[in-house]
Amino acid sequence: PSHTHARGAMSTAVTEGDDVCAFDPCSLAIDAHARFIVAASSAEDTLEHAFTEHLRLSGMYWGLCALSVMGKLDALGDAKREEILDYVERCRGTNGGYGGGVGHDAHALYTLSAVQIYALFDASERLDVDAIVKYVQSLQLADGSFQGDEWGEVDTRFTYCVLSTLRLLNRLDAVDVDGACAYINTCRNFDGGFGATPGGESHAGQVFTCVGALAIGGRLDYVDADLLGWWLAERQVKIGGLNGRPEKLPDVCYSWWVLSALSILGRTHWIDRAALARFILRCQDESGGGISDRPDDEPDVYHTFFGIAGLSLMGHKGVVEPIDPVFALPYNVLERLGIKPWPTSTDS
Repeated sequence: PSHTHARGAMSTAVTEGDDVCAFDPCSLAIDAHARFIVAASSAEDTLEHAFTEHLRLSGMYWGLCALSVMGKLDALGDAKREEILDYVERCRGTNGGYGGGVGHDAHALYTLSAVQIYALFDASERLDVDAIVKYVQSLQLADGSFQGDEWGEVDTRFTYCVLSTLRLLNRLDAVDVDGACAYINTCRNFDGGFGATPGGESHAGQVFTCVGALAIGGRLDYVDADLLGWWLAERQVKIGGLNGRPEKLPDVCYSWWVLSALSILGRTHWIDRAALARFILRCQDESGGGISDRPDDEPDVYHTFFGIAGLSLMGHKGVVEPIDPVFALPYNVLERLGIKPWPTSTDS
């Protein structure tokens, strides 16, 4: 199907302003994006739905969190809320963790997604916290790292997932946090970035997970903020978007991976935020809803969430609930859990 994107249809406030906070709130097609997310969740007869079965819980988190940030989550209604929570419960394994879909093996990634979904719906009291804690405890290795599941793959993403899960459950003391942070430090590179394992190439996605995990663990002293801030700022290309590694194309998802890390480090002003916002808005389908990876591509829920999250970090007034750069959850959700949101600023 053809889509009409925002490129060429943006307001003067979008095309000429340098301050994202001054952008016209209507430049973000919130109602269209909300309809797109809801429609995508019910389209069970599509090829995309079949291909994403293994990561269904993460997909649900992306969509629900986007709706929450846009102030549209309550519009789902109680029946849909219970339907979603029932599905998440059916993804729980006998070991206490959650798989990406019903019948899939438990994994740290999807266990975090499950905890995030329950938090978004203010239903964390339904979780079997002790079982979840026991499961993620079992994933830590002697060197402080975490494997994602019982099959043994190690990745710094999984360290973030476990520490975030435990902090959201107020059980961070259940694992060796100092050991986990020390392991992340062994994954730091000469350019200030972080890889998936020691010696792995710096990548913006890994940088977010490492900086986020170190923020949760209280060890941001492991980060060379100026060096890493420079590397992250270098991810911005001429069109305004961000890439994940040198010499790669820009992608809306890095509006989150790069900007969240810069936000934690207090250096979002090191990039041209207005240019980034314009890039994100050019990637939205104003009529059919959704945000794509690049202008004129097909939108999907993944890029819709990360585009909206990036705009939230920059203070776009079309976003109702600010999002936390560490936990990737709205401020109001963290406050319900007794967690103080990370201090952010859109000032230069």
